[in-house]
Amino acid sequence: MIGVLVFPDFQLLDASGPISVFEIASRIAGRPASIRVLAEVPGGVRSSSGVELLARGLRSAGTLSTLIVAGGEGVIAASRSAKILAFVRAAQRRGVRIASVCSGAYILAEAGLLDGRRATTHWRRTPHFLSTYPKVKLESDRIFVRDGEIWSSAGISAGIDLALAMVTEDFGEEVSRQTARQLVLYDRRSGGQSQFSSLLELKAPTGRFGPLLSWAREHLDAPLTVEHLAERAGMSSRHFTRAFVAETGTTPFKAVERLRIEVARQRVQSSSEAIERVAHSTGFRDPERMRRAFIRAFGQPPQSLRRAARAG
Repeated sequence: MIGVLVFPDFQLLDASGPISVFEIASRIAGRPASIRVLAEVPGGVRSSSGVELLARGLRSAGTLSTLIVAGGEGVIAASRSAKILAFVRAAQRRGVRIASVCSGAYILAEAGLLDGRRATTHWRRTPHFLSTYPKVKLESDRIFVRDGEIWSSAGISAGIDLALAMVTEDFGEEVSRQTARQLVLYDRRSGGQSQFSSLLELKAPTGRFGPLLSWAREHLDAPLTVEHLAERAGMSSRHFTRAFVAETGTTPFKAVERLRIEVARQRVQSSSEAIERVAHSTGFRDPERMRRAFIRAFGQPPQSLRRAARAG
């Protein structure tokens, strides 16, 4: 049985997205779907959109195989509920596969399930999450992360990606592909793909480091070390790194790599330029280094992305 935990002011798609994935996958696989919406207080639970879901109480959860925790505007209040935290901890002790969607990671973190584990959450929550839960190994640019039997996903629609990955584990790749087609998903994203196309989307251009990031994007063939960036920002390297992480939720090194990956991806997919030349001009220098970066970000090397773009 799959349980979906909601609370007042949850994000509707955090719950309905995974529910639809598992419902369709179960039908394709020829197995009856067993999905239950759960809440601390049974009855109608109002989402942030005003739409309600009818939920059962936590004691009626039954024997769960998977527990998916939604996020949303009400997540901070929910993460302070002793009953919800006890329920999540008990599920982990029983060996239940547990996942969070979007800011639902706050509930898992508050329950201690993410201590020492890799996880992700919505990019807008990243700076606050990092400061609140320093024991969590947050990977802020991931669509979803799996660390053992604990899964977490990025903002809202990423819960669908996470659920499809679980379907692959439960029913196999073919059922997962058919489910994605039924949902009219053009291209199912891998867990390693960036939450958004460019780091510059993380903050408005008027943000503290906006001009610096814009400049870095135009000078990707430069070294762009921390020392180089700090000097341009007029800060010491240590102060620059702390301030950059606090504002953007990622390190300068990862930020530069993501800018390089995005520009390189655009050139790989839209031109016939040699891979080696793309690697050199975007600052990777070595094509093998760029290949490894692409695999981390997109789950496939540059040549595969180019072939897919041409086929599309």
